[in-house]
Amino acid sequence: MTNTDTEISKTVPASVAMLRVIESWGVNHIYGYPGGSFNSTMHALDLEKDNIDYIQIRHEQVGALAAAADAKLTGKIAVCFGSAGPGATNLLTGLYDAKEDHAPVLALIGQVPSTNMNYNYFQEFVENPMFADVAVYNRLVMTPESLPYVIDKAIREAYKHNGVAVVVIPNDFGYVQIPDVPYTSHSNTDNKVVAGPLATDEEVDQFLAMVKEAKRPVFHVGRGIKNGGDKLVELSKKLQIPIVMTGLAKGLIPDSYEGNLGTANRAASKAADEIMAVSDLVITIGADFPFANLVYRTHEFKFIQIDNDRAQFGRHHFLDLGIWSDATAFVEKAIERSEKVEESPYFKAAAADMANWKEYLDYLTNRNAEPLEFEAVYKEINRIAEPNAVFSIDVGDNIINSFRHLNITPKNKWVISALFASMGSGVPGAIAGQLSYPDRQVFNISGDGAFSMVMQDLITEKKYKLPIINVVTSNASLNFIKSEQDDIPMDYSGIYIEDQDFAMIAQAMGVESITVRSPKELPAAFDKALEVTKAGRPFLIDAKITDKRSIPVEDLLLKIEDGKLVETVSKNYDASPSTQTAAGYKEYTVREFLDRYDGQNLKPLPELFEEYGVEL
Repeated sequence: MTNTDTEISKTVPASVAMLRVIESWGVNHIYGYPGGSFNSTMHALDLEKDNIDYIQIRHEQVGALAAAADAKLTGKIAVCFGSAGPGATNLLTGLYDAKEDHAPVLALIGQVPSTNMNYNYFQEFVENPMFADVAVYNRLVMTPESLPYVIDKAIREAYKHNGVAVVVIPNDFGYVQIPDVPYTSHSNTDNKVVAGPLATDEEVDQFLAMVKEAKRPVFHVGRGIKNGGDKLVELSKKLQIPIVMTGLAKGLIPDSYEGNLGTANRAASKAADEIMAVSDLVITIGADFPFANLVYRTHEFKFIQIDNDRAQFGRHHFLDLGIWSDATAFVEKAIERSEKVEESPYFKAAAADMANWKEYLDYLTNRNAEPLEFEAVYKEINRIAEPNAVFSIDVGDNIINSFRHLNITPKNKWVISALFASMGSGVPGAIAGQLSYPDRQVFNISGDGAFSMVMQDLITEKKYKLPIINVVTSNASLNFIKSEQDDIPMDYSGIYIEDQDFAMIAQAMGVESITVRSPKELPAAFDKALEVTKAGRPFLIDAKITDKRSIPVEDLLLKIEDGKLVETVSKNYDASPSTQTAAGYKEYTVREFLDRYDGQNLKPLPELFEEYGVEL
């Protein structure tokens, strides 16, 4: 008998062979909840417990959202599972989150034993069609011997397409003994950094010519800039072009840079929205902007798009120039081929607009407003956050407030449900962050509406001793939606939710907690959070805040009339019936609008353009 024959004579359960493939790709934990149709894999997880950790979440949606967050935070494949029937359907929200944010995730789906398939067996249904839209790879395993191969192929496809791979596994297959041979295809060659496409000299020169012709250019940069933020700052200074970011680019461009105007649209700075509204040349760099139809359609401008994916060209706006290139490589070539321009009144006015906005945010943050408002909560988060902290930010007002008030730098890791915007992503994102970065401080920042969707998984934080600081901003309102209804001619509908004592709920789960109702109570609460989490235990702060609306800068409109810049307030603003009088809805001046949000010191952009002598 040859050595090869001896090796083949050794066998291993197919489910164990499958897990060893997953382990070979660097996966060290897997999220899921058991079910009868998944017992063969549960048995394998017990056999392989020294090599891979099973994380028992309390709802499959949490497991899928955690896997999506893991992939977004690390860039590596993450794995979740659900049993046949409801376990599988519960995964869909998290898998769609991964799909929309281009995160590589492998979902293992239980199926009834092959001998019971097509007999209308308990919890049996045809699962693959359900995942057809969400998955880049979607297979039903046909034989026990093919199980590890299909898993290996699924991981490759998930990486190739930065998406979701789904594998449905008949439960009996996992128990079958198959040859114990290396099934993985992973090797060091998979760790290569792939160079992106490069812009040509001619393309960069064409870009520079269009910039020279423009009066009011602006960079709109996305996360495609990656580690090239400092290079973009250099180009911004050299060409006197201010920078507006998409939300996912926050932290990649230093907030301290005067030309960084923050984010646009609703979760935005006033400066970013105003400059986008008057630009005559928009230059997007590595950006996927889902609100383009709102922001890019307000007026005419020339449009340049730089992207490493040609399929993205023209997705959000017709092109005047498309450049297929890695974002940072393009910026570096533009720096090399450009000449420094003189200081621009337009750039100075844009920077002054942002400086004025920052002064406004500082004023709101440092006043001791009673009753408690959200800005004071963010002040404390920033105070105790370590330089490399991980933030999981749930959907709702906390997205707006985090973009405006949370200090994030390239040293931080942070995660949101960006394009799918799934409420309830905060807790699973924090669980993922703590598991993948066990030596870092981790925050979950959630509103009460989003937190209540997944709060059962506080017990997961306790079970695995995850020292997460959970901050719940609680105002008994779905405030993000309430603000939308403010600008619709309708009465409030469905936005008030019953208040809960989240601190008591946490304590019932064995998680230490505190309720805060006044700014004076915040420092001690956050100091206690530090003490408890440094001792290796999770902590929860239930911050009872008001339901005030943050200033909706998206309601500021600008246009050029007779050579002058004119700013007005949208007629849709504050259109609810409660504001209606016999004369109709009130129309606000810009000054009245700003003052309603304690912005007495905020300056309208036309005033700044005039101050700096900007020629239109």
